[in-house]
Amino acid sequence: MDFPPEISVFILSQTAPFILYTINHVSFLQDPQVLLAIGITVLTTILFLANLSVKSKKSTDPLFYVFAVFSFTSVVSITNALQHDGFIKGFMDFYISKGEPYLSTAHGIMMSYWDGIVHYGLLLFMVHRITAGKPFRSLALVWAGSMIASEIVLITGIAVGKYGKNLLPALWRNTPSLALAVWAAAKLLNRPRELSIIPADKVEVEQKKSLLYRPTDLLLTLGLIVSIIFTAFRGFVVLECSLDFCFTYIFRYEPYMKDSVGFPKVTMLVFLFYVVPLLTACVYGLYTPGCTWMLDWTLVLAGAVAQMQWTYLGASVHSRTPFTYRIPKDEWRQIVTLNLLYAVVPILLAVRCYMDQTFFMKSVPQEQTSNGKKKN
Repeated sequence: MDFPPEISVFILSQTAPFILYTINHVSFLQDPQVLLAIGITVLTTILFLANLSVKSKKSTDPLFYVFAVFSFTSVVSITNALQHDGFIKGFMDFYISKGEPYLSTAHGIMMSYWDGIVHYGLLLFMVHRITAGKPFRSLALVWAGSMIASEIVLITGIAVGKYGKNLLPALWRNTPSLALAVWAAAKLLNRPRELSIIPADKVEVEQKKSLLYRPTDLLLTLGLIVSIIFTAFRGFVVLECSLDFCFTYIFRYEPYMKDSVGFPKVTMLVFLFYVVPLLTACVYGLYTPGCTWMLDWTLVLAGAVAQMQWTYLGASVHSRTPFTYRIPKDEWRQIVTLNLLYAVVPILLAVRCYMDQTFFMKSVPQEQTSNGKKKN
């Protein structure tokens, strides 16, 4: 009996716990070279079987195979998270002790939950959309932004933190994942956007409105400006700014930034050097009509910020983070609320751009709007 491609991908991904359990309990499989060979064999098999599931189709989007591979690694991630939080046991012990010990940190666990739940759900849904011939580009951009941010913070955090001696295992496992996610993002950005059909006259009317007459955009602009200031401030804090209020903030409110694992510091620097420019560009895009790129980059930004904030905030309250680095109990409510609001702003911006694209359409020449019938 032939299964639908999305069901085949789901079944293939669910073999991950069985493979992990077998490796963890069979000693001769635990040799590093054997383990590498197993990894290559497993991924090759997944690609082969995924290809068999769509053999009846004339052509298949290459991203289908990318999503199939990442679906398998997402199940590995949720297995890691569940074991280290005590829900299961006997799956990841060898791999963590000999391969990637940083996956047992609070950052690694929270990252694994996101990968195993959010990424996994997105991947399966996108596989379904591909096989059904339906658009999936917008969702894929959210996934790509989230995946790229996750890998950048992980690889860089390992390099600069206390797990730097395990950089080589991180590179052979995570660098291909980062490269594949970047390739997928580039391929998606080169594809036609999923634009609404909007009358040219409506576009003209909407684009003539100033920011003051667009209250939703005005509020989002204010939220973005506050986010830029907050991001820059936290960036200066982790860069050990000598000002008294920076010193007070890191010790009293967010001491997790000082954790020697390196991940929180890298997260703040990624926010400072990559997210701040994107937030600034989005302020420009909300002010200037016709910035069609907003429809793409707000999705990438929302995915990246949501993933990093989930991992950072979750790790800063997780039991595996030393008590002295967790958010102080007296400040817990305020700091958690502040971090959640910070994550919500890019998400609301992406939803606004996706739901109403009128302001971001390319400007229409005057002669094309005279009869009100021209479509953009």
